[in-house]
Amino acid sequence: MRILLFTGKGGVGKTTIAAATGIKAASQGVKTLVISTDPAHSLSDALDVKLGPEPTEVSENFWAQELDVYYSMKKYWGNMRQLMLALFRWQGVQNVMAEEMSALPGMEEASAFLWIEKYFSEGQYDLIIIDSAPTGETLTLLTLPQVTKWWVTKAFPFQKFAIKTVGSMMRKTTGIPVDKGYEELETMFSKLERVQAIFSDPKVASIRLVVNPERMVIKEAKRAYTYLQLYGYHVDALVINRIIPDFDGNGVFSKYLASQKEYLNDIEESFSPLPILKVGHLGQEVFGMQLLEGIGDSVYGERSPMEVFHSENPFMVEEIEGGYAICFKLSFITKDDFTLNVYGDELVLNIGNQRKNIFLPRFVNFLKMDSYSFEEPWLTVKFMEEPLGN
Repeated sequence: MRILLFTGKGGVGKTTIAAATGIKAASQGVKTLVISTDPAHSLSDALDVKLGPEPTEVSENFWAQELDVYYSMKKYWGNMRQLMLALFRWQGVQNVMAEEMSALPGMEEASAFLWIEKYFSEGQYDLIIIDSAPTGETLTLLTLPQVTKWWVTKAFPFQKFAIKTVGSMMRKTTGIPVDKGYEELETMFSKLERVQAIFSDPKVASIRLVVNPERMVIKEAKRAYTYLQLYGYHVDALVINRIIPDFDGNGVFSKYLASQKEYLNDIEESFSPLPILKVGHLGQEVFGMQLLEGIGDSVYGERSPMEVFHSENPFMVEEIEGGYAICFKLSFITKDDFTLNVYGDELVLNIGNQRKNIFLPRFVNFLKMDSYSFEEPWLTVKFMEEPLGN
């Protein structure tokens, strides 16, 4: 099985590319499911087909699903939901608000993970494609088990044995499934951790960034790329969507076309050697199977979307005594070819007359660049904690 996750800034066309990828794979005989995890679902609009919280067969070899966190909780985690409702009501939260709060932080993303764990275990599909929420929400997937465990520990500051013992008594006397709900939470944690391991396997899971040739979109993609690699998630391609074709004249788009050329060059230079896939602007709204099929052909040509397009990791973070070492792959240069500076969470690399800005994890704001070394082709930069009182 292969798993592909499409992410990027809101509005770049992730849903279009994810749906087009699914249609392309299905046309090649691959049993494919596209799952939308964005609360503002638009997958059904893109496909022009009504979808629900369970997989809907759209065409031969092609299924689609729009996740509903409350449906998922009711179907798979009913005891946990009752436990949360009881907890919040006991603390004086009104019914409607308690219902809203019963969905744990990150539960939308957790639902996606748990459905994927189900499909992966059962082997129902050859390819699962995730049409994710915008980048920020997608990145919550990376620390979801840890964050949710912390949240539940605060909500239930009791030992496991006590919860099961007292919970069993409470269930008999009050009907509140404390022990059963806690068991569901534990099961959920183990499944989330299993799926995180699956997502960290580059032979199984790949993330594909979707961008438009626009400044703010590119900056967010660079940050996302850094964080995804930092947490061990494998990015194997970048898709540039809605490229406006060149045309003669001095019309309203002339300035946009000039800046688009600069941004396309920036993308090529910044993300190299990551494969860059391109999609031209169609000049119309994109919905319906026919248009999506054309986009899939444009993106992949004769290739299969299931391929691993890139397996090299040009960015690594290693914890060392007193700080971190961050390594970057810089091909075709020597140690005399560049200079290096750090400004906040940005590493500025000057190579000849070219400047490359690399967005670092934000935690480096609390560290100081200690030293760097270059052993071709790897640049290693050490960030260390400053002694207290400095």
